[in-house]
Amino acid sequence: MSKSNTTEKPDPWRVPIAVAQIPETGLHRDLEADQAVRNAVADVGGLREVLSAQASFDVMPNSGGRFHVAGHVRARIAQTCVVTLEEIESDIDEPIDLVFAPPEQIPQMAALVDEAEESDEETPDPPEPIENGMIDLGRVATDALYLAVDPYPRKPGAVFEPVVEAADPEDHPFAALRALKPEPKKPGSRKPKGK
Repeated sequence: MSKSNTTEKPDPWRVPIAVAQIPETGLHRDLEADQAVRNAVADVGGLREVLSAQASFDVMPNSGGRFHVAGHVRARIAQTCVVTLEEIESDIDEPIDLVFAPPEQIPQMAALVDEAEESDEETPDPPEPIENGMIDLGRVATDALYLAVDPYPRKPGAVFEPVVEAADPEDHPFAALRALKPEPKKPGSRKPKGK
């Protein structure tokens, strides 16, 4: 999630939480995107419109300066059907279950994830970095929303039927050979036999 390209658009939904202010008992946050944020989320995500967007999070401290972020993002978005090109609306309800860790722990924890991938055990997701002492819940919600968007939305019942063109009988690989073939002789046009 690093910002290496200066032409990249900024995060459309920002709700930073300072990890130093998270109590030992954790905290709960309910978020709702206003119209300006929804417009920005739609613009950055290439969506026709974001009609609503809410998120709910529980942030719990773990050992070693890590934090567990769990919750849901719910949204209603407008897209264009890839079959009929009509506007359609879709509901998103995406669970969130992430671990945030100090940046210096990321390489070590990523190595543990790589080791787990080589075994038969279920592979955990690598942790997200805590950036400048903050966890941005708006960014977490936006990323989850984008991951849940169907890139090829279809109106219910819409089926793609390719255009079928009738085959031209003159259009086949051996059509050029037909021109080389001598014309067939017509019956009754025999030459008289020589004497």
